[in-house]
Amino acid sequence: MIDPYLWLEELDSADVLPWVDERNSETLGELGGEGFTRLKDAIREVLDSKDRISFPGWRGDGFYYDFWRDADHPRGLWRRTTLDQFRRDEPDWDVLLDVDALNAAEDENWTWSGVTVLRPGYGRCLIKLARGGSDAVVVREFDLVDRVFVTDGFVLPEAKTDVDWIDADHIYVATDFGPGSLTTSGYARVVKRWRRGTPLAEAETVFAGEPDDVLISAGHDPTPGYERDYVIRRVEFFRTQYYLRRADGELVLVDLPEDADFDVHREWMLVRLRSPWLSYPAGALLATGFEEFLAGEREFTVLFEPDPSTSLVSYSWTRNHLLLVTMTDVVTRVHALTPGTPLWSSRPLPGTAEFGTTWIVDTDPENDDAYLIASEGFLQPATLSLGSVGGDVTVLKRAPAFFAADGLAARQFFAKSADGTRVPYFVVGGDGVLDGDGKGPALLTGYGGFEIPLTPNYSGVRGRGWLARGGTYVLANIRGGGEYGPAWHQAALRENRSRAYEDFAAVAADLVARGITTPERLGITGGSNGGLLMGVMLTRYPELFGAVVAGVPLLDMRRYTKLLAGKSWIAEYGDPDVEADWAFIREYSPYQNVQPDRPYPPALFITSTRDDRVHPGHARKMMALLRQHGYESLLYENVEGGHGAAADNEQAATKEALTLEFLWRKLSPDEA
Repeated sequence: MIDPYLWLEELDSADVLPWVDERNSETLGELGGEGFTRLKDAIREVLDSKDRISFPGWRGDGFYYDFWRDADHPRGLWRRTTLDQFRRDEPDWDVLLDVDALNAAEDENWTWSGVTVLRPGYGRCLIKLARGGSDAVVVREFDLVDRVFVTDGFVLPEAKTDVDWIDADHIYVATDFGPGSLTTSGYARVVKRWRRGTPLAEAETVFAGEPDDVLISAGHDPTPGYERDYVIRRVEFFRTQYYLRRADGELVLVDLPEDADFDVHREWMLVRLRSPWLSYPAGALLATGFEEFLAGEREFTVLFEPDPSTSLVSYSWTRNHLLLVTMTDVVTRVHALTPGTPLWSSRPLPGTAEFGTTWIVDTDPENDDAYLIASEGFLQPATLSLGSVGGDVTVLKRAPAFFAADGLAARQFFAKSADGTRVPYFVVGGDGVLDGDGKGPALLTGYGGFEIPLTPNYSGVRGRGWLARGGTYVLANIRGGGEYGPAWHQAALRENRSRAYEDFAAVAADLVARGITTPERLGITGGSNGGLLMGVMLTRYPELFGAVVAGVPLLDMRRYTKLLAGKSWIAEYGDPDVEADWAFIREYSPYQNVQPDRPYPPALFITSTRDDRVHPGHARKMMALLRQHGYESLLYENVEGGHGAAADNEQAATKEALTLEFLWRKLSPDEA
């Protein structure tokens, strides 16, 4: 196939940008109007609401930190407060950095990208700022006492950078050091130890990986009495080598399977398996003494072992306990484990909701056994609570309801995929819809990749923009995700990718069979890998859907490894430059499978010029090729936003309103 739209991969050339402007004008012209404006304003009210609750983070110094955006602060405030203040309806926040004020002072378009605080001491931090929301960041040292950037402090130019404190005068830096210092995926290949007051060019090289590695990084654990340094070599997306770095610079390989996750807390070592190892199954979580392991011992305590319905979602250490979040048929539960030799004790953790999703917001593992825990459901706004293992749990905040849930319910169903696999999905809608009397439009979403699970969640945007209008919402838990652990993910890797698409199509068919909707009134949306899912549904199963929205999507799988970070995902999809891999990739690659005279539903593609993870060329080219064949296709490309396609709430409201308005008009033309 000769690609007629290869020129659209030029990011911001004199030919491309006017073309993008024309597409944006068409999309806004077609979808704009009073209805769109009302919808966008309603969404903006949710995003800017001062009644939203904060999910703060702990840094070890007793303060509650958060990053906050609203109408008065579109780029946001980094701020902190005390527990006593946080308990109040209107806490007194101490603003550490006002990004809008910084942009005005520096004539920039910074967005917040994260922070690393020095421990112990807590007086300095390394702030990451991104132009327009990109993955590439500028790193600048900031004084938390004087609220100023440090003159002659640690500063790094724009790059895909990873940093960590060693002590007040030394940091680990993995960044673009010049020619040959990046991997073929565009991330750091070299990590160095940089001493304050010296040029970056003189920083000591700690480790250099291979060009085809994904990335290299290093970190320091400052826990008193257990200070340790690590080097991480990410060989592939799901293969990592961990090294302990001794005081003399010697690197000691932690002898684990490369697809296992590794964690150390004080004297304890945890290993989370993706494949069977020794006598332990994939998906298990193991514990042992770290020094004993380094000395050659291989006896582990099994802290978690999966079954066909239950997987491990995450874990978090407190000072003396381990909190496990597990999931059974996509419903979460939390337990507190207490280390022991040889047995660990376990008990349910108070604060776990009986509905929806529960997660650990934060812990303070260096200081105490406190934890922040949150729960929410499709129709239940989030509740944030403070607890301590073995103690009471107190509700700190309850999020407001942004839409009326009266008459709505959520129910879980299971569809049967092409190979007989049961695929769970949730439906949120009116009682009549759930009982098979669906007459309104339905919106189905999914992801199915990188072992990432999708769980029940509350969305004021979805509630106002879809459910309140009479729409039905559906969340599919297809293979490729992490809903049932590593096996669920690995079932749809590489040559088995089509299983994820068969699962999604099975859910769509099951919705129709149950009377929840019809193909003409079923719309779908997904982003990133979920955008690839949308492209496959469009080209492979067009008869199942009435409209499609793909956000920041992968679509040209022939060239994805040549665009931005694409090469880092070969472990997930395969390598199109290898003939055997291209043989199965080309069967589903959306861009290569666009054909004339097919019943393709109308499609909207949303992307960002500043997305430096998934190239906007994917969306541009797909939209142009569809239109060439006479199909209804629109594109909206935000100038800013990075991989999220929005750098502030105004941009986010526009993106969400375009998605929902497009779907509503196509699925309910008589009501639009």
